[in-house]
Amino acid sequence: MARRYFGTDGIRGTANAEPMTAEIALKVGMAAGRQFLRGDHRHRVVIGKDTRLSGYLLEPALTAGFIAVGMDVVLVGPMPTPAVAMLTRSLRADLGVVISASHNPFQDNGIKLFGPDGFKLSDEVEHAIEARMDNGHSEGRAKPPDLGRAMRLEDAPGRYIEYVKHTFPENRTLDGMKIVLDCANGAAYRVAPTVLTELGAQVVAIGVEPDGFNINHGCGSTATGRMQEEVVRQGAHLGIALDGDADRLVMADEQGHMLDGDQVMALIAESWHGRGLLRGGGVVATVMSNLGFERYLEGIGLTLDRTQVGDRYVIERMVATGCNLGGEQSGHIIMTDFSTTGDALVATLQALAVLVEKKRPVSEVGRMFAPYPQLLRNVRYGGGKPLEDANVKQVMEAARVRLGQDGRLLVRNSGTEPLIRVMAEGIDESLVIAVVDEIARAVERASARL
Repeated sequence: MARRYFGTDGIRGTANAEPMTAEIALKVGMAAGRQFLRGDHRHRVVIGKDTRLSGYLLEPALTAGFIAVGMDVVLVGPMPTPAVAMLTRSLRADLGVVISASHNPFQDNGIKLFGPDGFKLSDEVEHAIEARMDNGHSEGRAKPPDLGRAMRLEDAPGRYIEYVKHTFPENRTLDGMKIVLDCANGAAYRVAPTVLTELGAQVVAIGVEPDGFNINHGCGSTATGRMQEEVVRQGAHLGIALDGDADRLVMADEQGHMLDGDQVMALIAESWHGRGLLRGGGVVATVMSNLGFERYLEGIGLTLDRTQVGDRYVIERMVATGCNLGGEQSGHIIMTDFSTTGDALVATLQALAVLVEKKRPVSEVGRMFAPYPQLLRNVRYGGGKPLEDANVKQVMEAARVRLGQDGRLLVRNSGTEPLIRVMAEGIDESLVIAVVDEIARAVERASARL
């Protein structure tokens, strides 16, 4: 069934344009509220957001929708996505909502929903909510005495900080470690530096001055240049960059060289496997993870179970197979021992625990495998379905043949933006570049014709 509102990670788009309008947010609040009105208890929803200006537009609209169907609203303000998932469970709420467009620029925003168990909603539940949104507002309106109420949870940051700190081994400390931390001017700009500082680290914090417009702008996990430079300039042991809603991270070693989500997962997997803590016989990741990661895991007796792109699909597979470690190359890292969704701070602490134990420079222990040459190119298109074009299909098939058994090709529509994502990897870097170029040009030509 085609989706009208929901993509791979909730609803997302340009703020104050469909589907990111106050009207749609009101519909989401009413429809999602009705979907989760079960039993005769007092129903509750937790709403958090990042630092985008448009959060002031969407938060009250969502709040009104939930109140209109009789659901109480707990507002926690700017908080990481995983914090909202945690608070949803901790407060025994019926629903959690995050207003964020993650790593996108400030002009975009989004709505992510979590069920009472703290997990992102299934496709089936999202379809049900969409159906309710299209049925109008009259169904399920509360009578005046039954309207919901709204309150602010003032100690939400402190609750999350303590929760995250308790995931770090009690017998270890970050004393003597200097860390450059880039918070992307996003949701974790207060809590993330506090966590690392209270565990003993000397923190050089950047991207901690949000103004509503600068989230992810020249900073964060998708723009790591400043963080890398600061690591070298400050003589830091490592750098960490979060995205706008702090559910993903990437790292840099003391030389400023980047380590992506695959490398961080490999670091944690190897440690947990050796200590008997890794469950499920391997790691769950998406089709985007590097072949070098897969070969590395095979070399230590583990498997890489791949899913379609989207951290919620990773989580669903983890739950189904009993794995407790999974994630995405982009830096979403999920550890079900601690959280129900990607949590950049929890993942950071697990990686730091391994580094503290090894007592060696990050450049020596952080690069767990040699990645296969891999290239990802985003091709923006104006409309139509370029991937159904006959010439594009022909070029893609020829590319697969050329890459052979030691290469991979993945071409897909973005679930959050009007982009075609073209990814190839293989032993021969020049071949990888060539096939990506050819496919990108074919997509552009097809888009121009449509």
